[in-house]
Amino acid sequence: MSTVRTEPLPPVDSDSSTSNALPTAARRVGFGQVLLAEWIKLRSVRSTMWTLASLLVLGVGLTVIICAASADWLASGDADESPGSFLTWGMMFAQIPAVVLGVVVVTSEYARGMIIATVAAVPRRTYVVLAKAVVLTVVLFAVAMVTAVLGYWGGNAFLDAEGVGLALGDDGVVRALVGSGLYLCVLGVFGMGLGLLMRHTAAAVTTALALVFVVGNLVMLVPGTFGEWLTKLMPGNAGSSVAMVTPFEGMMLSPWTGFAVFCAETALLLGLATFGFVRRDA
Repeated sequence: MSTVRTEPLPPVDSDSSTSNALPTAARRVGFGQVLLAEWIKLRSVRSTMWTLASLLVLGVGLTVIICAASADWLASGDADESPGSFLTWGMMFAQIPAVVLGVVVVTSEYARGMIIATVAAVPRRTYVVLAKAVVLTVVLFAVAMVTAVLGYWGGNAFLDAEGVGLALGDDGVVRALVGSGLYLCVLGVFGMGLGLLMRHTAAAVTTALALVFVVGNLVMLVPGTFGEWLTKLMPGNAGSSVAMVTPFEGMMLSPWTGFAVFCAETALLLGLATFGFVRRDA
């Protein structure tokens, strides 16, 4: 009886064409596509709308309330404050939702495990960070500008009724309104940087708010020239002066200089966070 010799078949790499195509497709993901994906993610999350709504309500509502409550006092001649100190007053509290949104843009993906899918789809992780920062900046700037302008109109109406209102053409008014939008959008990116470093919502939000509201005031207790400069260079102190019609004299850098310092601090933080994001496992 003859025997039939069979040659072993070569191993078959199942779906080899597909597995080779996927990394190639992933590498071809352009920045525009990543930008669109980040925009869809941001607007599809319910917390985004609530956070932006709280920014609007706090910024407008508190500015109108403080202007209404202070109008008589400012008109009495006994006031030791300028009416301009109150026209963007509510934006001080609008910093909170701006920070929260910046942090959550990153940490929500870690909390749900979606960051693994994100980096699998976009191997160039720097694209992910840059796209998140661009989308966050545009959204926060638009909402903060609307908030600042509405707060000015509503609050200034009470000041005008007492004869102490400020026109848009008065010194520092337009700069403070535009500066409010600029400051809050960069503050959001600052929060995003902390979120990317810490990967935990509560820790990042707490750290950011502590730096802006607590540490920025505590360093005023440091004596001497070192304490003065430390106070001026703290992120919240440096950046917020551009959003004030009447900045605190002597305690802060000039509005645009302070804002430039804050942008540099935020860029440094985001750069460190991006370096860690690229090097660490998702």
